[in-house]
Amino acid sequence: MANTIIGKSIIIDGEISGDEDLIIRGTVKGRILLRENLFVEETGVVEADIETQNVTVSGQVTGNVQATERVEISAGGRMVGDLKAPRILIADGAAFKGNVDMDV
Repeated sequence: MANTIIGKSIIIDGEISGDEDLIIRGTVKGRILLRENLFVEETGVVEADIETQNVTVSGQVTGNVQATERVEISAGGRMVGDLKAPRILIADGAAFKGNVDMDV
């Protein structure tokens, strides 16, 4: 399965949808709809509602996240918004503000 990488200097304002893994190192504003996995790396900034299978946040996410499998906020990750997923992992050192719904 191929990965798509949004580089550090890239800014996208709009909707992203697709069937492959997405790695965000730049800035995305709008909406993200994926069938696979989303990785927001340390330099990534996302201001969007997200619907996908798995989300790993090492950077910054502002928006609501709905995952069919799992959401993970890594130690350096920061997230503001509501989470909805059957499995949620918030690492020691992560920052999270919002509501959690694991009834999926």
